[in-house]
Amino acid sequence: MVELSSNWKKLQAKIKAESASKPAAPKRKADDSIAGQTKEVPRKKQKQQQDQRLKLSKQSDPSSKGVESKPKPSMGNTQSSKIDPIPPKHGVSPSLAVWAADNDISPESIAEAYGLGLQANSLLSTDNPGRPNEGLALDVQIGKYVAIDCEMVGVGEGGYDDALARVSVVDFHGKQVYDSFVKPRERVVDWRTHVSGVAPKHMAKARTFDEVQAQIAELLKGRIVVGHDVKHDLRVLELDHPGKMIRDTAKFSGFRKYANGPKPALRVLARELLGVEIQTGQHSSIEDARVSMLLFRKHKPAFDVEHANRYPDESKPQPKKANKGKKTKKRS
Repeated sequence: MVELSSNWKKLQAKIKAESASKPAAPKRKADDSIAGQTKEVPRKKQKQQQDQRLKLSKQSDPSSKGVESKPKPSMGNTQSSKIDPIPPKHGVSPSLAVWAADNDISPESIAEAYGLGLQANSLLSTDNPGRPNEGLALDVQIGKYVAIDCEMVGVGEGGYDDALARVSVVDFHGKQVYDSFVKPRERVVDWRTHVSGVAPKHMAKARTFDEVQAQIAELLKGRIVVGHDVKHDLRVLELDHPGKMIRDTAKFSGFRKYANGPKPALRVLARELLGVEIQTGQHSSIEDARVSMLLFRKHKPAFDVEHANRYPDESKPQPKKANKGKKTKKRS
């Protein structure tokens, strides 16, 4: 026991001697450690940002495998105004039409404000040539304006009298609303196929005059009717329509300079004002109705002014004329 304690004392003395002979290690300054941390943090952030940029560049690179690049939507001006992600070719987009209905604004007013269907004469697009003899279209909501055109055949002595053989109606946007061949009530002397486009073969599924007349009367009721020589079309339909509810491109004063006679031809107006050729062969009542509507829409402000002067609004109070030079006598 005495020997163990003496050895323990010798070991402690040796440890103290060795520790005393070694120089003390310098303490790290707090500033150095903090500086080291602050230097390392930006490097880590830079590394993360570089990795993130590299990852994004790979995703946007069309050549990278397994990743498809999506083209950015263009911001150009188009006739549909890009209001709806998938706008219709003609007319007001569904989302805009809903908004207009909620705010008591007609689709025609929206189309007029944005010029929908007017650029590049898109109302006359060959992508929608028409659906002959369809009758009443089910996919069109008819607004305030419609355009009408009829094709006639010759009846009576010599075939000089007109009889209805086809009628077409389109809406403000040029969409087909109605089209039907019509069975004449009299014997046809001249089918005028080279002009009217109507032939005996079309009569197999044609509708009766009375049926077509009733349907057209319902379509025109309460609406503004646009057309070229509208009175002639109404005459063969045996229908009446208020003059203040008609916009006739054959009678519009702004088009008189194109007339080679009492009224300008529709094909001349189409060529001179729209830059398109129509009626080069057999006529199409759908095409003629669309041309009439397009002419009206392109010159609508002038049509409105002329109409307002011809049919003044009687509901508005008219200014009273002052009595000049007349004095009322006072009663005694």
